[in-house]
Amino acid sequence: MSTVTFGDYIRKRREEIELPLRKVAAYLDIDTSTLSKVERGERPASPDYLKPLSEILELDLKEVQTTYIADKISKDFGGLEHLSEGLKEAEKQIKSKKR
Repeated sequence: MSTVTFGDYIRKRREEIELPLRKVAAYLDIDTSTLSKVERGERPASPDYLKPLSEILELDLKEVQTTYIADKISKDFGGLEHLSEGLKEAEKQIKSKKR
């Protein structure tokens, strides 16, 4: 798994397809400075951004969500000694709620 942050991931893709920051921010209906902070890792991305980001950046929503979740878990819980066990328990809880 890559160690690329979510901000790096969306910035790289935005630059690959040569979209200006302002156009992506406008599509998300947020300030350019807010998106810039998300790309630099200075502000967390809202989960509400994921679907529109996948659309404008022409990315698979599953990949966008997976990258977002991995980055968030790594930042919020990466230093915890029992992270793997906690993730397994969280997965069980999520699966039981879907039934």
